[in-house]
Amino acid sequence: MRYICLIYNSADTDGTLTPDETDELVKAHFAFDEDLRRDGIMIHADALEMPDKATVLRVRDNRLSATDGPYVETKEHLAGFYVIEAPDVVKARDIAGRIPSARFGAVELRPVRMLTLPD
Repeated sequence: MRYICLIYNSADTDGTLTPDETDELVKAHFAFDEDLRRDGIMIHADALEMPDKATVLRVRDNRLSATDGPYVETKEHLAGFYVIEAPDVVKARDIAGRIPSARFGAVELRPVRMLTLPD
């Protein structure tokens, strides 16, 4: 089954890591990525730009509107994600719990719903 691991960072801790701590975190992610690739678990992973680079799009009454970020008043923001393949939620939780950024923020694990076209 496919799962998405959504990495959330806290606005309170953004920018508080030293350059050395940041380098260590990035290296830990690259090592984790390589382990997942080697084991055939990782489908895709990426980091996201900061919320101030986001644009929110909405269609109302057939009109498109765009709002520049940051757009959500919250103390956490989506910072990155992994899409993984795991046999069950127990294994997926084990994998998601090893994501290096979980030490500084939170990781939301959610099954991916595979949609199919109706006949």
